[in-house]
Amino acid sequence: MAEKFYVTTAITYSSKKPHVGNTYEIVMTDAIARYKRMQGYDVYFLTGTDEHGQKIEQSANEAGISPAAYVDGVTGEIKTIWGLMNATYDQFIRTTDDYHERAVQKIFSRLYAQGDIYKSEYEGLYCVACESFYTPTQAEGGKCPDCGKDVAPTKEEAYFLKLSKYQDRLMKHIEDNPEFIQPESRKREMVNNFLKPGLQDLCVSRTSFKWGIPVEFDPGHVIYVWIDALSNYITALGYVPGEEYTEKYKKYWPADVHIIGKDILRFHTIYWPIMLMALGEPLPKQVLGHPWLLSGSDKMSKSVGNVIYADDLARHFGTDGTRYYLLSNMPYAQDGSITYENVIACYNTDLANTLGNLVNRTVAMQNKYFNGVICAPSAKEAIDGELAEACKKAVAEYTRLMDGYRLADAADAVMALARRCNKYIDETMPWALAKEEAGQARLGTVLYCLLESIRQLGVMLLPFIPDTAEEILNQIGTAREIRTPDSLKSFDATVAGGKVGVGKPLFARIDEAKKLAEIQAEIEQSQSQTTPKEAAQKDAAVEGVAQIGIEDFAKVALCCGEIKNCVPVPKSDKLLTLTIDDGSGLRQVVSGIAPWYSPGQLTGRKIALVSNLKPAKLRGVVSNGMILAADAGENDVRVLFLDNDIPNGAKIR
Repeated sequence: MAEKFYVTTAITYSSKKPHVGNTYEIVMTDAIARYKRMQGYDVYFLTGTDEHGQKIEQSANEAGISPAAYVDGVTGEIKTIWGLMNATYDQFIRTTDDYHERAVQKIFSRLYAQGDIYKSEYEGLYCVACESFYTPTQAEGGKCPDCGKDVAPTKEEAYFLKLSKYQDRLMKHIEDNPEFIQPESRKREMVNNFLKPGLQDLCVSRTSFKWGIPVEFDPGHVIYVWIDALSNYITALGYVPGEEYTEKYKKYWPADVHIIGKDILRFHTIYWPIMLMALGEPLPKQVLGHPWLLSGSDKMSKSVGNVIYADDLARHFGTDGTRYYLLSNMPYAQDGSITYENVIACYNTDLANTLGNLVNRTVAMQNKYFNGVICAPSAKEAIDGELAEACKKAVAEYTRLMDGYRLADAADAVMALARRCNKYIDETMPWALAKEEAGQARLGTVLYCLLESIRQLGVMLLPFIPDTAEEILNQIGTAREIRTPDSLKSFDATVAGGKVGVGKPLFARIDEAKKLAEIQAEIEQSQSQTTPKEAAQKDAAVEGVAQIGIEDFAKVALCCGEIKNCVPVPKSDKLLTLTIDDGSGLRQVVSGIAPWYSPGQLTGRKIALVSNLKPAKLRGVVSNGMILAADAGENDVRVLFLDNDIPNGAKIR
């Protein structure tokens, strides 16, 4: 019997269409599920939608429809996008499903009956957008610490879950299971910021709105979002407290990994484990909190106008082009970044030039020189062994990284092998061998080694770009039985005497200027169709950007830095890597100023540095900060240089 693997996404909130940052999670989880299926696991992949709450009730009222009709529409849109991303989930749960609502009521009643939930009164600050309560200390300045929106004073009768009762037990579980919360930085955050200071009991019901699951024994209360939403991971498997376990629950629970965004880590690593402890059920084996995907260097916000949607990306770059960018450009622990310029650069460099060109050239040469028939590798040389060893190392590294859910690093390992294959072509010069009668055996061997390397690339890419990977394997004539991880253990699985197919371009190179103009035209057309209400909201948001309090400005750490070294970022026409002395040491900053400055014009100059910007990965290079520059006219950018006598690290205010 195959070993089980139960993987879940967080369920998506059905308040609005998800942007590409939200969509990253389903793509990441799908890649993990595909990889595990390739390895022979019995995979169960769960996703779904969270469909209750005050925010949805308000949105439905504004739209003039019922909450049920509202979530039906948004959930339909979410399912469409998940399908467009080629997500292969096994079950899609909705928290409005009858079986889920019944199970949640039973869970609440069970916890109340055993004394883990009690009735009291809540008074504090509430964020409707995040559906979370905060203390005045947490909501400094009357703003939500997570989304920055206004919080409102709230006082109402409510039920509470006794978190403090299970705090010591949860701490011990985290200490005894070091892989329970990942990455490590997220674990430290949960322990130091929440567990060590002491847990406050959690509000788990509301009376100020009606769109939720009623408390079974007190219908004036609806069950608050986290007991409702978090329970989906077990209700989807048929769990109902007090009833016999279903076969599905016995087979798949506990989850092997919950894939979630870092912003909801507290709920999944504190509230959810305590709920399970109270129910007497096993805890998930791991909770992985992935970082955010930023629009450039900012969090995506519709009011700001920097939101990018996955369906738009897929229309311009294809499903696999979109999947590849998301999976290869999101670091394991630090926030990722997306711009249309970066997507085009990644698409052209990795997919069109490196991978697509490799496959196209190889299949074309096999057809041209041997009518597509694959020759036996009868004339091997040392360089062929080097390529085989490169494949062996790439497979080992890929496997290690995929097992640790480091997908971007695994993609880097695969693409590094593709670049090595292209170098092998340049080194062996098959076109020169084809001109000599005596070189035919050697030519056949070179092409065999290339086909075998491409086969291994294709297999490793199946979780990332599944349709394209299948097309690659079809083009080189790879049999179904050698499209498995086991087949990567040797460098001779390609069958001599077989035939390659007809070569077709995998990824056509994109004209950056033309594509950006096309995208900009679409954006402008969309903006022209904005409703008066949306336009007013956007105008208010833009106006609000210019008016910030001194406390907001004080959060930005500005200092003088000196550029000690400056080099171009490989495969980028716009980016430079700057090594900057900030007075306390050296840091690396990536800046998109290459069109206006050469490295020589920057080295030795003093600049204004934003030193507390979250790290970001640009074209594979980590950037820790940002230098200030000004728009000085159409297509003209000027770096703000400082006087040479200002000390490095001097505070700018």
